[in-house]
Amino acid sequence: MNGFRTLAASIVLCASTSALAQDKPLVVGFDGTFAPHAMPKMGGGIEGFNVDLVVEAGRRMGRKVEVFSGEFSGLIPAMNAGKLDFVGAPTTVTPERAANLLFSEGYLNTYYSFVVAAGKPNLKSLDELKGKTISTNKGSAYDKWLQDNAAKYGYKSESYGTNADAMQAIIAGRADAGLTGNTTGAYAALKSSSQLKVATLKVDQGLVWGAVFRKDDNKMRNAFDEAIECMKADGTVAKLHEKWFGVKPEAGSAAVTAFPGYGVPGLAGYDPTAHTPRCK
Repeated sequence: MNGFRTLAASIVLCASTSALAQDKPLVVGFDGTFAPHAMPKMGGGIEGFNVDLVVEAGRRMGRKVEVFSGEFSGLIPAMNAGKLDFVGAPTTVTPERAANLLFSEGYLNTYYSFVVAAGKPNLKSLDELKGKTISTNKGSAYDKWLQDNAAKYGYKSESYGTNADAMQAIIAGRADAGLTGNTTGAYAALKSSSQLKVATLKVDQGLVWGAVFRKDDNKMRNAFDEAIECMKADGTVAKLHEKWFGVKPEAGSAAVTAFPGYGVPGLAGYDPTAHTPRCK
C-alpha cells in the first residue's frame, strides 16, 4: 500500500514538474542591434520582425517568450551553455553550422548585400573589392564569407560587434563598403538619412534564415517548425514581412512556403518525417 502511495506521489510530482516546465517562459536570444529584425524600441526592450515572429510562434507553442538581447557572436555559445532555449536572431543556415546545430525550416530567403556610402561609386563586380576595406557583423555568415574570400579578391575585412557599428564604419569613412543581409542592408540605407545606399553587387547562394537550436533539442525545434508552418499557411509571416520590410514576400519564397519534414532539406539535422502541423 505504501508503495502504491509512493508511486502515486511520484506520478503527481512528475506531472507537476512537467506543467511547471511548460509554464516557464522560453528564453530566446536576439542581436538587438540588427534592424529591422531586432532593434531598440522607445521605453526599453527590443522590437522587430524576428521578435514578432518568435513571440507569436511561442504563443502557438503554448509558451511565453522572454527576450534576451546580446551580440550575435555570443548567442550560440550562450545557448549551448544552457542560458538560452534557442536563438531567434536571423541566422543563415549553412552546411558548416548545420553540422553542429539544429535549424528550423527557413522563414526568409537571404542573400549577401553590399552597402556603400551614398556619395561613393556603385559596386557591380567582386573584382572591384580589391584594395577596399569591408565591414561586417562579427560572427555572422557575412563575416565568414569575407574571411574566406579576402585573399581571392584582395580586400581587407573588419568585424564589428554589431551590424549598426559595421554600417556606421562606412558613414565614418573607416570602411569602403559593408556586407550584410538583403533586408538589413535595405533597412540601413532607408534609415541612414541618405548617407548609405545598397550597391548593385550581391552574393546569392540560395540560402535561408532559420532559428537555431541545440543539436539534441529535436523536440523544441520540431514544435517551433510546426508553429512557423502554421504562420506561413495563415499569412502571418507575410503580414510581418510587409510590416517590417514594406513589401509583400515573393510567391514561392521561404516566407510563404512550408517545407516538408523538419529543418532545412538537404542539410545535416533535417528530419524528413511527414507531419501535419496542429495549428492554433
